[in-house]
Amino acid sequence: MILPEVRDPRFVTIRRGGTLTDADHHLLALWAAACAEHVLPLFEAARPGDPRPREAVEHARRWAAGEVAMMRARAAGGHAMGAARDLRGAPRFAAYAAGQAAVVAHVAEHELGAAAYAIKAAQAAASAGEEEAVRRLECRWQREQLPEEVRGLVLDDQRRRNELCWSVFEV
Repeated sequence: MILPEVRDPRFVTIRRGGTLTDADHHLLALWAAACAEHVLPLFEAARPGDPRPREAVEHARRWAAGEVAMMRARAAGGHAMGAARDLRGAPRFAAYAAGQAAVVAHVAEHELGAAAYAIKAAQAAASAGEEEAVRRLECRWQREQLPEEVRGLVLDDQRRRNELCWSVFEV
């Protein structure tokens, strides 16, 4: 399960009855894109001719810039996740991270999906015995990328949902 049964109003846009501003929604998408792009080479090494995950990351950024509609970003996210279908390990997780980054345009709470799958990709690519150290390093790197405006929100979301679905966000 990626999303909790009860939606946190801090991740619902104001126009839909929540408290999330459009500016903060865009920052969440940009952060998710950065997390996904950080591990994207793990997918591209396995499938150099498949542009779908990179296109999803680009769509997340373009949505945040107002250049593409939410539906186009969401569709790009679905295509990236489709690229993962027959893969395993790090390349699969990296494609899922890209897909989750693009669908932040649709549901802001997917920001953790992008981050978690990126951590899982880095961990899966680690040498034997280094998985835990790599997980912590990736988590720290992601936290360093967090825009100050949404930092508290994302860190609280990590605490709130880590046990529910990810178990990767302890540093």
